[in-house]
Order: sequence, then C-alpha cells, then structure tokens
Amino acid sequence: MPYNYDTTTIAKAKGMKHFYTVIIGTELLNGRREDMHFPMVNAELLKRDWEHKANFVISDTPEFMEDVFNLVKRDQESVMFCFGGIGATPDDYTRQVAAKVFAGGELEIHPEGRRILEAKFQDQLTDRRLQLVNFPKGAELLTNVVNRVPGFHLEGRFFFVPGFPDMAHPMILEALNTYYPRGEKKHRQSIVIGASEGDLLALMEQIPAALEFSSLPSIHAGRREVEISFASYAGDEVAEWIGRFEAEAKELGVAYKIM
Repeated sequence: MPYNYDTTTIAKAKGMKHFYTVIIGTELLNGRREDMHFPMVNAELLKRDWEHKANFVISDTPEFMEDVFNLVKRDQESVMFCFGGIGATPDDYTRQVAAKVFAGGELEIHPEGRRILEAKFQDQLTDRRLQLVNFPKGAELLTNVVNRVPGFHLEGRFFFVPGFPDMAHPMILEALNTYYPRGEKKHRQSIVIGASEGDLLALMEQIPAALEFSSLPSIHAGRREVEISFASYAGDEVAEWIGRFEAEAKELGVAYKIM
C-alpha cells in the first residue's frame, strides 16, 4: 500500500513540525566512526511527542550539503538538527553552506561568540580560532558545556552543532527545551487481521489521505496476517477506522485482534 499521509496538510492544521537530522561525516559512511546522534535525537523527539520526518547521513561535500539543506528549507514546517563541520579546518564546510542556503551567503563574526573566545583564549585568540564563531548573519548561539566554543541556530529552526556527542547533545537538549519542549500527542491503534492485504485492499483504498496509516503483512505458521495501524491527532478518527476494519474482519469470517 503506498504512503499516502499528507504531512503538509496535517502540519498546518495541527501545528506539527517536521524534524530532520543531517549528520555530516565521511568517517561515518566509511565505517571509521559510528553514529551516535540519530538515536539520541529520535529518543528525545518521541519523548516529547514529536517525530522524525527524515535522517540524512552525508559526506563532507559542499554541493551535496547544499542540496540537502535546500530540501529541508523548502519544507515550511521543517526543523533541522545538523551535526558536524562547524570547526575551522579546511574540511569544515557547514558554516559556509548554511550561510549560502539560509542567510543569503553572509557570514559575520558573532559579537557574543567573539567575547566567549576572548575569555577562553585571551591573548592566544588567533584569526584562525576566530573563524569558529564566523556564523551566518542573524545566527544565535548554542551553549557548549565542554569547551565553551558555541554552536549556532537560525530562526529557532535550523540548528548547527559539532560532531562530538558530548558537545552536541547538550546543545540539542537546549534547543528542544527552549523551542520545542512538547508536541501534540497522537492517538495510535492497530488491528491484526487473519487475512491477506488483497482481501482488505478495497477498504484500504477508502482511507482518507490525511490519516496516518500503515499495512504490515506477515505469515505465521503458514497463515497470512496483516497488521493495520492508524495514528491521528483525532482519536475518534482512529477509533472509526479500527471499527471499520473490525467489521470487515467479521464480514470475512476471519480472526482479528485489536491492539
């Protein structure tokens, strides 16, 4: 059954946000390091009644990074957590690409960021180190609890943090606690029916596009089953469709279980 959940319509109707993670690091793709960011963000979102829309793990390639950032930007309900590439070494491109996509290409030394680095490095603050706070115009800071070198965000929607989990994860918590402490809880329910998807297809095709729906077929002890799941901010809508599939199971004369 094709994915038919109209996220744009539901987002506008319910104030839902679409959360993306973008994890930048060729070392993750070639196996030199293991990603620790997606599980953390996903757990925190679910805890707060939010959900991921997508997770990208991409190489340190500016053109590809720009494509992904533009994809996220086109979603008017997007919130992005981007990990990695905000240092000052030649392979760190995130600040520049973020400026191009989200701030008209303008970078500037952040005044408060400069003060933080002056306090940290004192007379050893070099131009190279100062690039650590050369952020897209309009950026606001995220607190680095490890070494004080800040991350940044734009519009309270696009968050850029280091690749190191001990630095990045407290920044993500700061962002969530400040801007997205709690979403709206969805009502979820499933029904397992002792039939094939083909037996239920006619009813599936009547499900409204705005209702979140999935169909998961399986075979147990040679018998076909399909788990039909619904989720919606409207509990009565979920109950209605569970009831319709329960009635269909009775009509077919097959076993079913509501979960």
